[in-house]
Amino acid sequence: MPQPAPQPIALVVSDVDGTLVTPEKVITPRAKEAVDNLRRSGIRFTITSSRPPRGLKRVIEELKLTDPIPAFNGGVVIQPDFSVVLHETLMSREAAVEAVEIIEAHKVDAWVYNGGSWLVKDRQGPHVERETHTSGFEPIIVASFGGKLDRVAKIVAVTDDFPRMQECEAAIHAGCGQHVSATLSQKYYLDITHPHANKGRAVAILGELLHIPIENIATIGDGSNDVLMFENSGFSIAMGNASPEVQKAAQRVTSSNKEDGFARAMEEFILAGVTK
Repeated sequence: MPQPAPQPIALVVSDVDGTLVTPEKVITPRAKEAVDNLRRSGIRFTITSSRPPRGLKRVIEELKLTDPIPAFNGGVVIQPDFSVVLHETLMSREAAVEAVEIIEAHKVDAWVYNGGSWLVKDRQGPHVERETHTSGFEPIIVASFGGKLDRVAKIVAVTDDFPRMQECEAAIHAGCGQHVSATLSQKYYLDITHPHANKGRAVAILGELLHIPIENIATIGDGSNDVLMFENSGFSIAMGNASPEVQKAAQRVTSSNKEDGFARAMEEFILAGVTK
């Protein structure tokens, strides 16, 4: 039996990778229909992601999104037509320099997002090709990040060596934890942003911009970086592919993103509670 949200929902905020899209980065017909049905029911819908704004263009266009979009885990909030930056929370240069030094000391690859650019040192590095396909644009190859760490929205530590990633994450928290937010968006991606650039704050900003109380906002996600938005929304849903810890942080759990979990969640937990 569906267990819909106990209170009226005016806005749904969805994570993208691992949630709204399949592992192949596809939005299924059922997911599109669910978003359309939300709109027909008077419920607004938007996305938030660790991706840069440019990396969300295809999703925005495919779903015809019209409400503000928090990218970079909330570090930058844009209008969906890219005409206006509504909110921006960037890392300090000192924090960016320190984070890159720690990442490189652990022999982990670093990606730097500066302005609209994605900077990497190795085009053949882990997950660069996958990220290029996902985001729809090419990185800029640099020999060094020196002189390129002003106005940084996000730094990503990238490695498939999970124990090494855990060591790197602990070192980031120990070395510059008061000056950054560092969360895993995937086991192989450690997202580092300004401490106020997180999905919990992103939900608060959306509530302020759209004049919607937090208790009337529903969130859905799969990663540890989604837990803060669960905590800062009135109703929260974890994906079936989320870790046990992330599932425990949410009020409901749906099926995985291989099984149309996003669409099922909208049907069973949001739309089922709408008065016909």
